[in-house]
Amino acid sequence: MNHKEKSRYARQIRLSRIGEKGQQKLLDSTILIIGMGGLGSPAALYLAAAGVGRIIISDFDQVEDSNLQRQIIHRSKDIGELKAFSAKTTIAEINPDCKVEALDWQLDEEELTAYAEKSDLILDCTDNFPTRFMINRVSVKTATPLVSGAAIRIEGQIATYIPESGGPCYQCLYKEEFENTETCAMEGVLSPVVGVIGTMQALQAILVLIGETENINGKLLLFDGFNMEWQTVRIPQNPNCPVCSANTKTAKTTKNNSNA
Repeated sequence: MNHKEKSRYARQIRLSRIGEKGQQKLLDSTILIIGMGGLGSPAALYLAAAGVGRIIISDFDQVEDSNLQRQIIHRSKDIGELKAFSAKTTIAEINPDCKVEALDWQLDEEELTAYAEKSDLILDCTDNFPTRFMINRVSVKTATPLVSGAAIRIEGQIATYIPESGGPCYQCLYKEEFENTETCAMEGVLSPVVGVIGTMQALQAILVLIGETENINGKLLLFDGFNMEWQTVRIPQNPNCPVCSANTKTAKTTKNNSNA
């Protein structure tokens, strides 16, 4: 860490749980953020400001005027621009030392797997269950920690999943029948709520990167913005989970061996 970096991140380095060692871990880290909307915006801004060395952004949408109510990484002048590149520009203004790779097309599972393998952490900042399920499968397959957030109306939730830790994965909590549920476009969302959850995603991502996972792995936090309340739920691993259970892995191994 050079003198410039020590000066820039001095307030974090003073924290006993971060220190120079923890800050160096952030500088050496690569994070993959899927979705640069209401959740991805504050998450990316705080992670870049905190000194994460490399951020890969995946979003194939364009900035629209209805996004600006909550997607704070974009500006009015960015309307019509691709979100991935609008976000890259804003991050460069905040921290030019943060290397950003912008992916402006919809990743298939094979591509997502390749990028996850290059990353230390995945942030799921998407807004639909099919994509979330795919991200979770990739997280488990590549053993890449996942921080998943969601928000709708005046409510939000966040959870961190550490593959191969004996804890749950995202699909231990949600089953396939959730694929066609409500969206923000249908139900609406209050702008600071996505800010709260996105910022919490950034915080949990930093904890994972510095190795402080014990208190967040498999813990679901539910936020009620109207009543200003948080609830905490410990998610058990589903022994019959189609993605992460020992039974599933055994079945896959047996199948692969039978085809050998």
